[in-house]
Amino acid sequence: MAKNISIASAIGLGTLMMSTFVAITTEILPVGLLPQMSTEFRVDESVIGLVVTLYAVVVAILALPLTAWTARLPRKPLLLVSIGGYGLSSLIVAIAPTFVLLCVGRAIGGVAHALFFSVVAAYASRLVPRELVGRAIAIAFAGTSLGYVLGVPLATSVGAAVGWRAGFAAMAGAAAILVLLAATLLPPVVEDHRGSDARIQWQGTGIIAVGLANLLVFLAQYTAYTYIAPILIRAGLPTSAVGACLLLFGAAGIVGLWSASLFVDRRPRAGALATFAVLAVGLGVAAVAADSLVVLIVAATLWSAAFGATPSYLMTAAIRTESGSPDSAGALVNGSSNLGIAGGAALGSVLLVVGGPVGTLVAGSALAVATVVLVAVARRGFPAVPQAER
Repeated sequence: MAKNISIASAIGLGTLMMSTFVAITTEILPVGLLPQMSTEFRVDESVIGLVVTLYAVVVAILALPLTAWTARLPRKPLLLVSIGGYGLSSLIVAIAPTFVLLCVGRAIGGVAHALFFSVVAAYASRLVPRELVGRAIAIAFAGTSLGYVLGVPLATSVGAAVGWRAGFAAMAGAAAILVLLAATLLPPVVEDHRGSDARIQWQGTGIIAVGLANLLVFLAQYTAYTYIAPILIRAGLPTSAVGACLLLFGAAGIVGLWSASLFVDRRPRAGALATFAVLAVGLGVAAVAADSLVVLIVAATLWSAAFGATPSYLMTAAIRTESGSPDSAGALVNGSSNLGIAGGAALGSVLLVVGGPVGTLVAGSALAVATVVLVAVARRGFPAVPQAER
């Protein structure tokens, strides 16, 4: 008998969606404000881009240890603390008088992020029956696409109009409000201490392939996307229009997220293969036409749609390997995602200087192709249908 998501669970998932919105907007906000931040701190855009790398490195290092250290703590208070950490991070960045203090603020955000995304996927999976886990994660992670489509573009537009600090100040306020809402609306969940030491069964589960695929796809995305603002500006886009373009890319991500919700619980392997193939094509077309603003925008829209679908496929695949608790799976995906973000931002920083926009886009496309190949051969990590249907 088909099961539906209860009203209480739907309210909880909606709250998690708002939380992922704040989380992803906080993490990616510098992408749209690189030119303004670079000017104020008098450092090159490639150097400012490394604040994205710093944030991601902190997450990659701490995701699994923090999951282990906090495994026996109640999930709801833990989630509230992590959201509050985002607010503190944004506040420090908004008032930072020096580049060093800016980096400190971003590092605090990385700690919050390491905790948050290691908890949120498992939290979503515990709000629904097992056969609806993919759909629940898609709903919770809709906030990531909303962060792209609304959060980052709006904050970028505010930054262009009244200064980049205002964008971070707005995110600090949003996080504070969300803590109050989540405390009121988010239902508690039954604890699961199977992964209290964050151990993962590596052999015979497919989790290694899922983690590697996740790393590759985030490398592909952030090698190019971290520097999308300067790439677009060099192609002829006015600085004032960057926010509008990010809005378009975010809208495409929501379309991709919706497409994932149609296949992640029925045909996850086919959906994942198609998604990563579209990501590779979009990045490749952008590389070929990096000097053509119109083609570049169309290609970036295409690859943004594909990337919007990736969290649902990869997080659900990790949890379905049953290699450990949902928290451990979430921590692995969180850590590998941010290792990919850090590596992508660092690689893109070098390629932007050495090879210009084309270099970052070619590298991104090659990494996306590698992801397609890996998913094609890793049938245990990416089965044709969920285990419950076999």
